[in-house]
Amino acid sequence: MAGEVDRDDSPVSHQRQLARRAAPHRAGRAHPVEQQHHGVAVAVYVHVQRHRANTTDRREARPLPSPSVGSHYVRRMELKRGQVAVVTGAASGIGYALAEGFAQKGLNIVLADVQDDALAAAAERIGAHGVETLAVKTDVSKEDAVKALAQSTLDRFGAVHVVCNNAGVSGAGDPWFGPLASWEWVLGVNLWGVVHGVRAFLPHLLGGGHIVNTASIAGLYPGFAPPYDASKHAVVAITESLYNAMTAAGLPVGVSCLCPGWVRTGILDSDRNWPAELGEKPAIDAVQEVTRGHVRRALDEGTTPAAVADFVLQTVERNGFWVFPHDDFLEMVVHRWERIAEKLDPQPPEQTPGMPPRSQIMAEVMAAMEAMAAGGNAPA
Repeated sequence: MAGEVDRDDSPVSHQRQLARRAAPHRAGRAHPVEQQHHGVAVAVYVHVQRHRANTTDRREARPLPSPSVGSHYVRRMELKRGQVAVVTGAASGIGYALAEGFAQKGLNIVLADVQDDALAAAAERIGAHGVETLAVKTDVSKEDAVKALAQSTLDRFGAVHVVCNNAGVSGAGDPWFGPLASWEWVLGVNLWGVVHGVRAFLPHLLGGGHIVNTASIAGLYPGFAPPYDASKHAVVAITESLYNAMTAAGLPVGVSCLCPGWVRTGILDSDRNWPAELGEKPAIDAVQEVTRGHVRRALDEGTTPAAVADFVLQTVERNGFWVFPHDDFLEMVVHRWERIAEKLDPQPPEQTPGMPPRSQIMAEVMAAMEAMAAGGNAPA
């Protein structure tokens, strides 16, 4: 009936009202992209309302604004004492720096990592900042482990405000001729770790919070290592989709995507945590050692993890999406997309920030291949 008004505030009623607002009007139907975002808003909003109807968490029971087409919930997050931050991959590198950065703001910290000894040591150092800590050994590639991490967080602190899905590995072995296990490991940690983290913690952030997913500049420009590139491209896509879903639904959940370049971390040696269940660790041949040597130097001369963490905290507080600690990589990324727009074939750059010229690296790789074919060692 024309002019019909829903008298209740149920999720179904909201869905009906939103559907009417998306109906054709004046000059025609809404733009397809707008319709897509509107559908996301409805779906997320209905799911959230159902979750809230079943929750006993008072923090999550606060009313949410009704979603609208093209609306964005704009807010700035004040990081303050007593809030809770969860960081995966927190025993070292960027993860540890994030944990320390949030601790310096007074947040209690949940540290998750797969390496027991390093995790315990990190938790002790973070606790020295006068905050409460909880260390949980977690293999983020396993859904049940990440769900347990979320439950442990709630059992200890009763709430969560910031979640950093940061755990990552670089891989090992040849991507095309080596064991498939290398792909399974990288995608398990880098990709599924993010998926599990978002799914496990998002329902507990609906009263207001922030998610930071660690991707990489390799998520915007391939050419580092195929499994790693693929995982990080996926993280960028997932994070952008999550951002669009949260803003379209008008939810007070901020989302940020961290895309660093060279950072002084031990990621090149992440195969120290190679899981026994995947069998023997893939060997690194002489050709791979050529590129690894240059990458190791770039990492050693890279940005400190603490500086990257500062970028992240600033972005969380202003509710920004992109976190780019290394602007020098962006020119290379933009050039690639300009070539895509012109429908040109891929062309690796001659110069990547922090690395020798590509022609030099290729010459060294060819020399290593010739030495291997001759049964000798790669030249130093």
